[in-house]
Amino acid sequence: MIEVIPLKYGTMFKQVFSQPDVFNQFAKDILGIDLNVSRVHTEYEYPEPVGFVRSRYDLFAEDVERRVIVEIQHVKEEDFFDRFLYYHLISLVEQVRGADEYGFGRTVYTIVVLTSVPRDGSINFSCAISDMSPVDEWGKKVPVYPHRLVFLSPRQVNEKTPPTVRKWLDFIKDSLDGIVEESHYGEILFQQMIEEIRKQTIDPSLLSEIKDEAAWEKAKARFEREGREEGWKAGRKEGREEGREEGLEKGLKKGLEKGLEKGQKEGILSQKRQTVITAKQMGMEVAAIATLLELAEIEVKEILNQEA
Repeated sequence: MIEVIPLKYGTMFKQVFSQPDVFNQFAKDILGIDLNVSRVHTEYEYPEPVGFVRSRYDLFAEDVERRVIVEIQHVKEEDFFDRFLYYHLISLVEQVRGADEYGFGRTVYTIVVLTSVPRDGSINFSCAISDMSPVDEWGKKVPVYPHRLVFLSPRQVNEKTPPTVRKWLDFIKDSLDGIVEESHYGEILFQQMIEEIRKQTIDPSLLSEIKDEAAWEKAKARFEREGREEGWKAGRKEGREEGREEGLEKGLKKGLEKGLEKGQKEGILSQKRQTVITAKQMGMEVAAIATLLELAEIEVKEILNQEA
């Protein structure tokens, strides 16, 4: 058993998977394509803005025919399916530079690795693929769009998980508790990755970034919990009041439903407000806070002005 830095931390994930040999093999096993890239970008943004919301990709690589994006995501936001569809589409739209023709010179593959799962049970799969190709009235797929958006959930590995996918998900999942059984991974590439995430071999400056990321995740979790508790209390109180007005069992049920719904919304808003305030106290700039929380800068300024 070896102590490692869990691959749920974006800093560590990017350090490991930005190695071209790891990235190429990962893409081949997950997508079934032979990729040959010599450089993998981290925190990549297109030079020119595309769309109204600027996208930043954890890992981004291209060869002459393919564009492959890899994102690691801790599932916190409810809109993550929409968000990654947006990221995927932006990498398609960016290729259409003129009005002469609509053409995509490169196939876009987006892989999203979900290191946690939503509380609502909406993710009960280990591997799900959207390939965008239409299906005709006979149930046959029309292979006109080769682009693919892939969601991977290491915590949901099961007997149906494809073997080439499973070995990667097993490895990621194994790392999440900070301990890896190295004897389970005989391939040289996986042994190299274990050495890369081994605690004793981590560069001190990189370890500092990981610690900051871990502290930030804990802070966000605390704000989320406190905000949710505050919202639920307010919602239940309002729900009881509405219930009394409408009468006994029927009124209480309806009132609680309305109150809990409102309470959940208030909890989320309270969480965001507290996170913005704490980030500012930590010395972060407004633009950085807006990017991190996916808010408009004007929203961040409004929250800070309210607390001033």
